[in-house]
Amino acid sequence: MFRFEEPSFLYILFLIPLLVVFYLYSNYRKRKAIRKFGDPELMQQLMPQVSKYRPDVKFTLLLIAIGFFSLLLARPQFGSKLETVKRKGVEVMIALDISNSMLAQDIQPNRLEKAKRLVSKLVDGLENDKIGLIVFAGDAFTQLPITSDYISAKMFLETINPELISKQGTAIGAAINLAARSFTPQEDISKTIIVITDGENHEGDALVAAKEAAAKGIQVNVLGVGMPEGSPIPIAGSNDYRRDREGNVVVTRLNETMCQEIAKDGHGLYIRVDNTNSAQKAIESEINKMAKSDIESKVYTEFNEQFQFITWIVLLLLVAELLILECKNPLFRNIHLFSNKKQ
Repeated sequence: MFRFEEPSFLYILFLIPLLVVFYLYSNYRKRKAIRKFGDPELMQQLMPQVSKYRPDVKFTLLLIAIGFFSLLLARPQFGSKLETVKRKGVEVMIALDISNSMLAQDIQPNRLEKAKRLVSKLVDGLENDKIGLIVFAGDAFTQLPITSDYISAKMFLETINPELISKQGTAIGAAINLAARSFTPQEDISKTIIVITDGENHEGDALVAAKEAAAKGIQVNVLGVGMPEGSPIPIAGSNDYRRDREGNVVVTRLNETMCQEIAKDGHGLYIRVDNTNSAQKAIESEINKMAKSDIESKVYTEFNEQFQFITWIVLLLLVAELLILECKNPLFRNIHLFSNKKQ
């Protein structure tokens, strides 16, 4: 497993585009100043030792060195020893609705983005628990098998959009059934399913699926995203909204009654997701109430530092930058590495 021990140093990379802008602006000011003295081509003939390309090469080497230096400070490491450890926690399967209705903007910035941010913060609050991710619309499929790798969970979360499933609908029952089959075989551990949906265009086997999950000791919680009064569904890349066959704008509404019934039959909690963080706090509190059991996880317990190779790259780049002079060296006047000389 690869990781950065100090990933905050990677923010240094944001300096690179700023330095590029500053460099280009400085060159612009320099050319503008030269024009005040005369024709640039004539000025170049008067300064034959000034290289046109060497400053750009030196600056490029410096930028690359800064990039590698930020990686060096972030301390890249490879896992070298994989061990099975036991930790106290629970197993959480999240079933996220990605149907087109989740693009409605009655919750800002839209229902789906709000749900993804909620899940991201929920993952940040987990410690020794395991988490898995299922997405569904007209079908349901596993986006991330249950794992204790929270970094991967957040990476997969970022890639989620309605285009992942072409068949539209809200197959909550299929999502619950798939989630119930996705837990580890370990029996003496608390397990919960968190369904995040607006309940729109619901297909009718969700209550049965919730009851079956509850019978297996799996709690089914439901987070309802949206507002009961509803909202139109925007079409990406346009200022229009989705319309029905008659040309009327489709208004999608939170099916709160159905969401409450699913949570009730699943012996879980129903929470409406609004523009505050109250839903996140409520579901975190519910998870924390669950009995923590020993969870077996394979984790890397030893990591080898990988800074040596990067250190040599940085040193070589800096040495090269120092050795390349901005002016042409008279000892090498007949060598043209950075320009084409007509014979």
